Amino acid sequence: MAKLLLKGIGASEGRIKGRVVIILTPEKVSKIESGEILVTQTTNPLFSPALIKAAALITDTGGKLCHGAVVARELGIPCIVGTGKATKVLKDGMEIIVDGKKGTVYCG
Repeated sequence: MAKLLLKGIGASEGRIKGRVVIILTPEKVSKIESGEILVTQTTNPLFSPALIKAAALITDTGGKLCHGAVVARELGIPCIVGTGKATKVLKDGMEIIVDGKKGTVYCG
């Protein structure tokens, strides 16, 4: 059974397995490849190029009406916000499973 790594607020439904890419500033959005899971502290419109490529979004802060949650729903990708520590617990390249309905992240 997969190990639970994080719990947050499920903000956009869906379940996906993928590779973590941590991006802390908008200047680094080109770091993400299509299909990877974007992990960040928070998002704003400058993160849009990364969100368009992301298979899922996980943030440290926010709620169901934050920028990342709204954009994730518009894009139809799983999203978990308000984890408090995703950027500390997850590492670049980790394979994880994101469950946007339950707000959970498991090792993949």
